[in-house]
Amino acid sequence: MFKDKVFYFFERIAAAILLVLLSPLFLLLCWQVASKLGKPIFFTQLRPGLHGKAFNMIKFRSMRDDKDAQGNLLSDAERLGSFGRALRASSADELPELWNIVKGEMSFVGPRPLLMEYLPLYSPEQAKRHDVKPGITGWAQINGRNALSWQEKFELDVWYVNNRSLILDIKILILTVKKVFVKDGVSAEGEATMSKFTGNSES
Repeated sequence: MFKDKVFYFFERIAAAILLVLLSPLFLLLCWQVASKLGKPIFFTQLRPGLHGKAFNMIKFRSMRDDKDAQGNLLSDAERLGSFGRALRASSADELPELWNIVKGEMSFVGPRPLLMEYLPLYSPEQAKRHDVKPGITGWAQINGRNALSWQEKFELDVWYVNNRSLILDIKILILTVKKVFVKDGVSAEGEATMSKFTGNSES
């Protein structure tokens, strides 16, 4: 089977090497996030991994903690700001996920890890997206990213699970680099990033 234990081992080694090579960029981004958004520098959240097992995904923080008069957080669009938008458009906020790969929780390529609260909302077919480790990038990310509907995104995720191969992963990684420069599909229409998934009745 593609992506067996040996492949994942070398993938973890590659992620560790990248963390070392990119350390100057990490330090620069840490300084930028701290100066523009304050602390904490990193955003961590429980996400479902392989077979839906929870893990703490780590990203660079991209939103402010602005609140309204009642103490409630403002909308994502209001808290994102120009710096946060640029960080997300460049996908630089995802770089700390290399540490998740080193820990064996993620892969370079795979369906993006979504929210834990979505797990009971998936159909049996959609749940197949958890048959592999989640990735920093994936088939859905190079075919529309957040501009896709949830139904389209899940269909692409399951297609990847059913057709994954080394050649496909290399293709996805190359096209991901292209997408970063083009910066399309960063957000859904009328949303800061992607609307919330509430079940298949809306799909």
